[in-house]
Amino acid sequence: MSGNKLEPSVMWAKMKKNSDGLVPAITVDYETGDVLMMAYMNEEAFRLTCETGYMYYYSRSRNTLWKKGETSGHVQKVISASIDCDRDTLLYRIDQTGAACHTGNRSCFYTPLNEWDPESDKEE
Repeated sequence: MSGNKLEPSVMWAKMKKNSDGLVPAITVDYETGDVLMMAYMNEEAFRLTCETGYMYYYSRSRNTLWKKGETSGHVQKVISASIDCDRDTLLYRIDQTGAACHTGNRSCFYTPLNEWDPESDKEE
């Protein structure tokens, strides 16, 4: 996110957070425009993403910070970042190494709604 003259803490302070103090972050493949995933960021994840150029997120289920690809090697290198008009959602164009989804799929959005069976669905 080079070129931005504002400090991450200044930008974070101006963002609208959800009731947990988090901001959704959507990632898209910078070449294809495919939506790869959506996760949440806390201030530390946002700061580290700004500073390193690689995606960091906040895991609500584990209550901890995580770098995407830290264990799998499927890192996400930031190409560009935008904030929406309401200042409550971030959009990152990224260079994805390997799969974005923990299931091994390129994108987390691989299930068409007309093929989804919520009754037999198990969490992955």
